[in-house]
Amino acid sequence: MQHRRRWELVVEKGIEALIRLCGISAIVFVFGIFFFVFREGAGFLVHGFNPREFFTSVEWYPTSQSHVRYGVLALIAGTAGVTALAMAIAVPFGIGSAIFISEFCGVRAKETLKIVIELLAAIPSVVWGFIGLTVMNPLIMRLFGAPIGLNVLNGGVILALMSVPIIVSIGEDALKAVPDSYREAGLALGVTRWQLVHRVLLPAAKNGLLAAVLLGVGRAVGETMAVLMATGHAVKIPTSVMDSVRTLTATIAAELGEAPVHSDHYQVLFIIGILLFMITFVVNLTADLVVRGIRNR
Repeated sequence: MQHRRRWELVVEKGIEALIRLCGISAIVFVFGIFFFVFREGAGFLVHGFNPREFFTSVEWYPTSQSHVRYGVLALIAGTAGVTALAMAIAVPFGIGSAIFISEFCGVRAKETLKIVIELLAAIPSVVWGFIGLTVMNPLIMRLFGAPIGLNVLNGGVILALMSVPIIVSIGEDALKAVPDSYREAGLALGVTRWQLVHRVLLPAAKNGLLAAVLLGVGRAVGETMAVLMATGHAVKIPTSVMDSVRTLTATIAAELGEAPVHSDHYQVLFIIGILLFMITFVVNLTADLVVRGIRNR
Protein backbone atom coordinates (compact mmCIF):
# COMPACT_ATOMS: atom_id res chain seq x y z
CA MET A 1 0.00 0.00 0.00
CA GLN A 2 2.83 2.33 0.94
CA HIS A 3 4.67 1.42 -2.28
CA ARG A 4 1.56 2.28 -4.31
CA ARG A 5 1.22 5.62 -2.51
CA ARG A 6 4.85 6.45 -3.24
CA TRP A 7 4.37 5.58 -6.93
CA GLU A 8 1.31 7.88 -7.14
CA LEU A 9 3.34 10.72 -5.63
CA VAL A 10 6.10 10.16 -8.22
CA VAL A 11 3.55 10.20 -11.08
CA GLU A 12 1.94 13.35 -9.65
CA LYS A 13 5.32 15.09 -9.41
CA GLY A 14 6.15 14.03 -12.96
CA ILE A 15 2.88 15.42 -14.33
CA GLU A 16 3.41 18.66 -12.39
CA ALA A 17 6.92 19.01 -13.84
CA LEU A 18 5.61 18.33 -17.37
CA ILE A 19 2.90 20.99 -17.02
CA ARG A 20 5.46 23.46 -15.65
CA LEU A 21 7.76 22.69 -18.60
CA CYS A 22 4.91 23.30 -21.07
CA GLY A 23 4.21 26.70 -19.49
CA ILE A 24 7.87 27.71 -19.56
CA SER A 25 8.28 26.46 -23.14
CA ALA A 26 5.56 28.87 -24.30
CA ILE A 27 7.58 31.80 -22.90
CA VAL A 28 10.79 30.43 -24.44
CA PHE A 29 9.14 30.06 -27.86
CA VAL A 30 7.84 33.65 -27.81
CA PHE A 31 11.23 35.08 -26.87
CA GLY A 32 12.91 32.74 -29.37
CA ILE A 33 10.71 34.02 -32.21
CA PHE A 34 11.34 37.64 -31.21
CA PHE A 35 15.11 36.98 -31.00
CA PHE A 36 15.16 35.37 -34.46
CA VAL A 37 13.19 38.19 -36.10
CA PHE A 38 15.24 40.88 -34.33
CA ARG A 39 18.56 39.18 -35.24
CA GLU A 40 17.67 39.05 -38.95
CA GLY A 41 16.77 42.75 -39.02
CA ALA A 42 19.38 44.01 -36.55
CA GLY A 43 22.07 44.82 -39.14
CA PHE A 44 19.97 47.38 -41.01
CA LEU A 45 18.26 48.52 -37.80
CA VAL A 46 21.63 49.55 -36.31
CA HIS A 47 23.46 50.91 -39.36
CA GLY A 48 21.04 52.06 -42.06
CA PHE A 49 17.62 52.51 -40.43
CA ASN A 50 16.01 55.95 -40.85
CA PRO A 51 12.99 56.09 -38.49
CA ARG A 52 11.67 59.31 -40.02
CA GLU A 53 11.59 57.91 -43.54
CA PHE A 54 10.41 54.50 -42.39
CA PHE A 55 7.36 55.70 -40.45
CA THR A 56 6.36 58.90 -42.32
CA SER A 57 7.05 58.15 -46.00
CA VAL A 58 4.55 56.45 -48.30
CA GLU A 59 7.27 55.58 -50.84
CA TRP A 60 8.07 51.87 -50.82
CA TYR A 61 10.68 51.23 -53.54
CA PRO A 62 12.99 48.52 -52.12
CA THR A 63 14.37 47.47 -55.53
CA SER A 64 14.86 50.88 -57.14
CA GLN A 65 18.11 51.16 -59.13
CA SER A 66 18.55 54.90 -58.49
CA HIS A 67 17.02 55.65 -55.08
CA VAL A 68 15.92 52.92 -52.70
CA ARG A 69 13.19 54.04 -50.28
CA TYR A 70 11.67 52.15 -47.37
CA GLY A 71 8.57 54.03 -46.24
CA VAL A 72 5.84 51.93 -44.60
CA LEU A 73 3.23 54.60 -43.80
CA ALA A 74 0.99 53.42 -46.66
CA LEU A 75 1.41 49.80 -45.54
CA ILE A 76 0.45 50.72 -41.96
CA ALA A 77 -2.55 52.70 -43.25
CA GLY A 78 -3.60 49.75 -45.43
CA THR A 79 -3.37 47.35 -42.49
CA ALA A 80 -5.29 49.73 -40.21
CA GLY A 81 -7.98 50.41 -42.83
CA VAL A 82 -8.69 46.76 -43.61
CA THR A 83 -8.61 45.78 -39.92
CA ALA A 84 -10.92 48.64 -38.87
CA LEU A 85 -13.50 47.76 -41.55
CA ALA A 86 -13.28 44.07 -40.65
CA MET A 87 -13.92 44.83 -36.97
CA ALA A 88 -16.78 47.22 -37.81
CA ILE A 89 -18.47 44.26 -39.54
CA ALA A 90 -17.31 41.38 -37.33
CA VAL A 91 -17.88 42.78 -33.83
CA PRO A 92 -21.67 43.41 -34.09
CA PHE A 93 -22.23 40.13 -35.93
CA GLY A 94 -19.92 38.17 -33.65
CA ILE A 95 -21.28 39.50 -30.35
CA GLY A 96 -24.87 39.29 -31.63
CA SER A 97 -24.37 35.69 -32.71
CA ALA A 98 -22.78 34.83 -29.35
CA ILE A 99 -25.79 36.31 -27.51
CA PHE A 100 -28.24 34.48 -29.79
CA ILE A 101 -26.49 31.12 -29.38
CA SER A 102 -26.04 31.53 -25.63
CA GLU A 103 -29.43 32.91 -24.63
CA PHE A 104 -32.07 32.50 -27.35
CA CYS A 105 -31.28 29.21 -29.11
CA GLY A 106 -32.82 25.82 -28.55
CA VAL A 107 -30.45 22.95 -27.82
CA ARG A 108 -30.58 21.46 -31.32
CA ALA A 109 -30.17 24.80 -33.08
CA LYS A 110 -27.32 25.71 -30.73
CA GLU A 111 -25.39 22.53 -31.54
CA THR A 112 -25.98 23.01 -35.27
CA LEU A 113 -24.81 26.63 -35.20
CA LYS A 114 -21.72 25.77 -33.17
CA ILE A 115 -20.75 23.10 -35.70
CA VAL A 116 -21.23 25.59 -38.56
CA ILE A 117 -19.06 28.17 -36.76
CA GLU A 118 -16.34 25.61 -36.13
CA LEU A 119 -16.39 24.65 -39.81
CA LEU A 120 -16.15 28.34 -40.71
CA ALA A 121 -13.08 28.69 -38.47
CA ALA A 122 -11.47 25.64 -40.06
CA ILE A 123 -11.47 27.04 -43.61
CA PRO A 124 -7.83 27.76 -44.63
CA SER A 125 -6.92 31.39 -45.23
CA VAL A 126 -5.87 30.68 -48.81
CA VAL A 127 -9.42 29.47 -49.53
CA TRP A 128 -10.74 32.77 -48.16
CA GLY A 129 -8.29 34.46 -50.51
CA PHE A 130 -9.75 32.54 -53.47
CA ILE A 131 -13.25 33.60 -52.39
CA GLY A 132 -12.10 37.23 -52.28
CA LEU A 133 -10.46 36.90 -55.69
CA THR A 134 -13.11 34.97 -57.61
CA VAL A 135 -16.41 35.74 -55.82
CA MET A 136 -16.12 39.07 -54.01
CA ASN A 137 -14.07 40.77 -56.74
CA PRO A 138 -16.69 40.58 -59.55
CA LEU A 139 -19.52 41.06 -57.04
CA ILE A 140 -18.09 44.38 -55.80
CA MET A 141 -17.43 45.53 -59.37
CA ARG A 142 -21.04 44.75 -60.33
CA LEU A 143 -22.71 46.21 -57.23
CA PHE A 144 -20.62 49.37 -56.75
CA GLY A 145 -19.30 50.00 -60.25
CA ALA A 146 -15.72 49.91 -58.97
CA PRO A 147 -12.99 49.49 -61.62
CA ILE A 148 -11.49 46.67 -59.54
CA GLY A 149 -12.98 44.68 -56.70
CA LEU A 150 -9.69 43.91 -54.96
CA ASN A 151 -9.80 46.68 -52.40
CA VAL A 152 -10.34 47.60 -48.74
CA LEU A 153 -14.00 46.50 -48.86
CA ASN A 154 -13.09 43.09 -50.21
CA GLY A 155 -10.32 42.56 -47.68
CA GLY A 156 -12.46 43.88 -44.81
CA VAL A 157 -15.36 41.54 -45.59
CA ILE A 158 -13.06 38.52 -45.92
CA LEU A 159 -11.24 39.34 -42.67
CA ALA A 160 -14.58 39.88 -40.92
CA LEU A 161 -15.73 36.42 -41.99
CA MET A 162 -12.46 34.99 -40.68
CA SER A 163 -12.70 36.85 -37.35
CA VAL A 164 -16.38 36.17 -36.60
CA PRO A 165 -15.87 32.50 -35.55
CA ILE A 166 -13.26 33.53 -32.96
CA ILE A 167 -15.46 36.31 -31.56
CA VAL A 168 -18.53 34.05 -31.46
CA SER A 169 -16.74 31.11 -29.79
CA ILE A 170 -15.03 33.13 -27.06
CA GLY A 171 -18.00 35.48 -26.61
CA GLU A 172 -20.38 32.55 -26.17
CA ASP A 173 -18.03 30.98 -23.61
CA ALA A 174 -17.89 34.31 -21.72
CA LEU A 175 -21.70 34.58 -21.61
CA LYS A 176 -22.03 30.92 -20.63
CA ALA A 177 -19.61 31.53 -17.73
CA VAL A 178 -21.97 34.05 -16.13
CA PRO A 179 -23.52 32.27 -13.11
CA ASP A 180 -27.12 31.12 -13.55
CA SER A 181 -27.98 32.89 -10.30
CA TYR A 182 -27.61 36.20 -12.20
CA ARG A 183 -30.21 35.06 -14.74
CA GLU A 184 -32.53 33.72 -12.05
CA ALA A 185 -32.28 36.95 -10.05
CA GLY A 186 -33.04 39.05 -13.12
CA LEU A 187 -36.01 36.94 -14.15
CA ALA A 188 -37.29 37.00 -10.57
CA LEU A 189 -37.36 40.80 -10.79
CA GLY A 190 -39.56 40.55 -13.87
CA VAL A 191 -37.11 41.78 -16.54
CA THR A 192 -37.54 40.74 -20.17
CA ARG A 193 -34.95 38.56 -21.97
CA TRP A 194 -33.50 41.58 -23.76
CA GLN A 195 -33.30 43.56 -20.50
CA LEU A 196 -31.58 40.57 -18.90
CA VAL A 197 -29.01 40.51 -21.70
CA HIS A 198 -28.49 44.28 -21.75
CA ARG A 199 -28.53 44.98 -18.01
CA VAL A 200 -27.08 41.80 -16.52
CA LEU A 201 -25.27 39.45 -18.89
CA LEU A 202 -23.31 41.93 -21.02
CA PRO A 203 -21.88 43.84 -18.00
CA ALA A 204 -21.05 40.57 -16.22
CA ALA A 205 -19.29 39.09 -19.28
CA LYS A 206 -17.58 42.26 -20.53
CA ASN A 207 -14.06 40.98 -19.76
CA GLY A 208 -14.53 37.89 -21.88
CA LEU A 209 -16.30 39.82 -24.64
CA LEU A 210 -13.45 42.34 -24.74
CA ALA A 211 -10.94 39.51 -25.00
CA ALA A 212 -12.99 38.02 -27.85
CA VAL A 213 -12.93 41.32 -29.77
CA LEU A 214 -9.19 41.83 -29.25
CA LEU A 215 -8.41 38.29 -30.39
CA GLY A 216 -10.47 39.08 -33.47
CA VAL A 217 -8.33 42.21 -34.00
CA GLY A 218 -5.19 40.09 -33.65
CA ARG A 219 -6.56 37.64 -36.21
CA ALA A 220 -7.23 40.44 -38.67
CA VAL A 221 -3.88 42.21 -38.18
CA GLY A 222 -1.87 39.01 -38.56
CA GLU A 223 -3.70 37.52 -41.54
CA THR A 224 -1.56 37.22 -44.67
CA MET A 225 -2.78 35.06 -47.55
CA ALA A 226 -6.34 36.35 -47.67
CA VAL A 227 -5.33 40.03 -47.71
CA LEU A 228 -2.55 39.28 -50.19
CA MET A 229 -5.15 37.96 -52.65
CA ALA A 230 -8.08 40.28 -51.87
CA THR A 231 -6.76 43.82 -51.38
CA GLY A 232 -5.14 44.62 -54.72
CA HIS A 233 -1.57 45.07 -53.50
CA ALA A 234 -1.33 48.83 -54.21
CA VAL A 235 1.05 50.85 -52.01
CA LYS A 236 -1.01 53.93 -51.17
CA ILE A 237 -2.99 55.45 -48.32
CA PRO A 238 -6.67 54.56 -48.88
CA THR A 239 -9.20 57.39 -49.07
CA SER A 240 -12.24 55.15 -49.53
CA VAL A 241 -13.18 51.50 -49.15
CA MET A 242 -12.93 51.11 -52.92
CA ASP A 243 -9.19 51.81 -52.94
CA SER A 244 -6.70 48.99 -53.37
CA VAL A 245 -4.14 48.72 -50.58
CA ARG A 246 -1.26 46.61 -49.39
CA THR A 247 -0.83 45.42 -45.80
CA LEU A 248 2.32 44.81 -43.75
CA THR A 249 1.85 41.04 -43.69
CA ALA A 250 1.16 40.85 -47.43
CA THR A 251 4.34 42.82 -48.13
CA ILE A 252 6.46 40.32 -46.18
CA ALA A 253 4.79 37.34 -47.86
CA ALA A 254 5.11 38.81 -51.36
CA GLU A 255 8.71 40.05 -51.17
CA LEU A 256 10.64 37.89 -48.71
CA GLY A 257 11.11 35.06 -51.20
CA GLU A 258 12.62 37.41 -53.79
CA ALA A 259 14.85 39.50 -51.50
CA PRO A 260 18.52 38.37 -51.40
CA VAL A 261 19.34 36.95 -47.98
CA HIS A 262 20.93 39.51 -45.60
CA SER A 263 20.44 42.37 -48.08
CA ASP A 264 18.96 45.66 -46.88
CA HIS A 265 15.62 44.73 -48.45
CA TYR A 266 15.64 41.37 -46.64
CA GLN A 267 16.45 42.99 -43.30
CA VAL A 268 13.82 45.72 -43.70
CA LEU A 269 11.18 43.02 -44.19
CA PHE A 270 12.22 41.58 -40.83
CA ILE A 271 11.96 45.08 -39.31
CA ILE A 272 8.36 45.09 -40.56
CA GLY A 273 8.01 41.77 -38.74
CA ILE A 274 9.28 43.45 -35.56
CA LEU A 275 6.72 46.23 -36.11
CA LEU A 276 3.93 43.66 -36.41
CA PHE A 277 5.20 41.94 -33.29
CA MET A 278 5.08 45.27 -31.39
CA ILE A 279 1.57 46.06 -32.68
CA THR A 280 0.36 42.67 -31.42
CA PHE A 281 2.12 43.25 -28.10
CA VAL A 282 0.48 46.67 -27.68
CA VAL A 283 -2.96 45.20 -28.48
CA ASN A 284 -2.51 42.43 -25.91
CA LEU A 285 -1.07 44.83 -23.31
CA THR A 286 -3.97 47.23 -23.83
CA ALA A 287 -6.43 44.38 -23.39
CA ASP A 288 -4.71 43.29 -20.20
CA LEU A 289 -4.70 46.82 -18.77
CA VAL A 290 -8.35 47.36 -19.69
CA VAL A 291 -9.40 44.05 -18.14
CA ARG A 292 -7.39 44.78 -14.97
CA GLY A 293 -8.98 48.22 -14.78
CA ILE A 294 -12.44 46.73 -15.12
CA ARG A 295 -11.69 44.17 -12.43
CA ASN A 296 -10.43 46.81 -10.00
CA ARG A 297 -13.59 48.93 -10.22
